[in-house]
Amino acid sequence: MFASVLIANRGEIACRIIRTCQRLGIRTVAVYSEADASALHVAAADEAYLIGPPPVGQSYLLADAILDVAVKAGVEAIHPGYGLLSERADFARACAERGIVFIGPSAEAMESVGRKLPARAVAARVGFPVIPGSPEPVAIDTVEAEAARVGFPLLLKASAGGGGIGMTRVNDEAGLARALERARTTAERAFGDLDIYIERILEPARHVEVQVLADKFGHGVALGTRDCSVQRRHQKVIEESLAPNVTPAVRAGLAADALRLAQAIGYYNAGTVECLVSGSDYYFLEVNTRLQVEHAVTEEVFGLDLVEQQLRVAAGEVLADAVLSATPVGHAIECRIYAEDPVTYMPSPGVITSMDVPEASDVRLDTGFRAGDTVTPYYDPLIAKLVVKGADRASAVSRLSEVLAATQIEGLKTNLPMLRAVAKYGEFVDGMYDTGILDRFALQRAK
Repeated sequence: MFASVLIANRGEIACRIIRTCQRLGIRTVAVYSEADASALHVAAADEAYLIGPPPVGQSYLLADAILDVAVKAGVEAIHPGYGLLSERADFARACAERGIVFIGPSAEAMESVGRKLPARAVAARVGFPVIPGSPEPVAIDTVEAEAARVGFPLLLKASAGGGGIGMTRVNDEAGLARALERARTTAERAFGDLDIYIERILEPARHVEVQVLADKFGHGVALGTRDCSVQRRHQKVIEESLAPNVTPAVRAGLAADALRLAQAIGYYNAGTVECLVSGSDYYFLEVNTRLQVEHAVTEEVFGLDLVEQQLRVAAGEVLADAVLSATPVGHAIECRIYAEDPVTYMPSPGVITSMDVPEASDVRLDTGFRAGDTVTPYYDPLIAKLVVKGADRASAVSRLSEVLAATQIEGLKTNLPMLRAVAKYGEFVDGMYDTGILDRFALQRAK
């Protein structure tokens, strides 16, 4: 096992990784921007180094600056967390060139599925069903013909995209060309890449994903399913494991196809295969070659520490039999608590004057903030991930409402009022929801 690890991230995920490292006796090194000088992850690490001004392009995305710190601090490995540099194959290669282990998959595996169009091609090649769409990027002179072939409603999606960024819904031919221009502009600004492709919208459908874990010796396991259908603007808000109301046949098919895809590209470490489920059919969406924000619900249900498993795989260990044979127990639900207006979903930065969350064995809080900390406008406004566990889904949903009602965060606007209401919303309580749940919820509240 590594003696020292640098965490190339910030906020709750940096704190999350630090906790596991410290439990394993690993020295932790943090990096921080000027805006994060007093952040919780800085205080929690054994060492911390300033890397630049607040904007991520001048700090957390500076691969060379982070690698310079890693060399200076004498670390053996770098954990990228999620977002930022976590899915940059060039960063993984740069780590290797400096003699530092990148805690994630190989650069080659990342490149094979890092862009959505090539990933769709890989999925189709191994027999994983894919949503009808364009096999190549579309341009102004081809978009109408491709749209007619694929069918409406459809999504224009950035091939280099992620996190719901660069996705535009188009219901009919009117405005299609203009929508493509907007999508290309967004994609270039966010990813430096103009490639946009078309994918048919499946409605109703659920957003279901499979957690994959594999070592460097050909052993792998699919750790159940997560439902991530409660989304606003294609951004996940509530996730749960196992995904409710998914048939055993679909569950088995998802696991088998996800593992076959991972094996086909020589994937190791943790990764997630995202899919859409519509009735008894399921379709490949994309591969996230990193730890997911919502990994906590899988950990709670399977009794595993996924960060620990990432570290062990990166250190060259074989996945233990207990990991390969892990079975789910109970049900877990996660809510993302954001500093945002609960109606408009617009970010609401400010100072957290108080933060009270119930402490109990069935409640988990992953956060990068304390009372007195400032949620700045420079970064994602995620304050915390609140996770509850129950013996079954009904008890987990009931407990979620209790804990959300008792959770108080003051000093700035949060989405807690919305989360409390959704937790009692009929569709969610019954588990019979799809990706349109928040739209219907908003319409009901407006009446």
